[in-house]
Amino acid sequence: MSRFRHAQSARDAHILTLRVIVAVLLLLCGGMWWGWKSAPQDLTIHNPPDLRSGSTRKWWEVPPSSVYSFAFYIWQQLNRWPANGEVDYKRNLHSYSAYLTPQCQVSLENDYTARQRRQELKGRVRGMYEIPGRGLRKDAVTILDRDHWVVTLDLAIDEHYAGTPVRDVYVRYPLRVVRADVDPERNPWGLQLDCLADTPQRLSVPRGDTGDDPTGNADSTEE
Repeated sequence: MSRFRHAQSARDAHILTLRVIVAVLLLLCGGMWWGWKSAPQDLTIHNPPDLRSGSTRKWWEVPPSSVYSFAFYIWQQLNRWPANGEVDYKRNLHSYSAYLTPQCQVSLENDYTARQRRQELKGRVRGMYEIPGRGLRKDAVTILDRDHWVVTLDLAIDEHYAGTPVRDVYVRYPLRVVRADVDPERNPWGLQLDCLADTPQRLSVPRGDTGDDPTGNADSTEE
């Protein structure tokens, strides 16, 4: 009888131990689930274009290649008017507002108003693209400090009105870029465009020139 009671007590103790283990596992699973749920879904990692030789950098450093790519992409999209500049330009200013500093937003809105007053937008189609061979280069990004850069873009501009070409020029844009980790949801780059750092210059580039010489003949312009 005593052996039976000891066996029953041992069984009950074992069941209690298993229940405790199950409870602990449930708590661990709950903790892991919460950690997984609260982990960020997106991480911004700036990698240099060529990783064959590896890369080591401080976490807060943004490589020039990322700054250049950001400036070119945002500026190109702002100046992409696929159907009607009067509508497209205004829509772009709203769509890409998270990528612009407040001062730049006001400056571009004033530019929109001035162009609209001069009737330069209605029915106008515009596109920008890099001049072949004049993309990212050593002097394309000037590092002012950890959080500020000046990016030099050599771009070709095509504009049409009612299907007729009205402008085909090459222009150099010096653009300011600043660090702004203020809204990762709308701006995963953590950078903002601060508009022009200097007056744009019109370039004279021979047709078929794809060299790396960034100068050509430069004249002031108000493009």
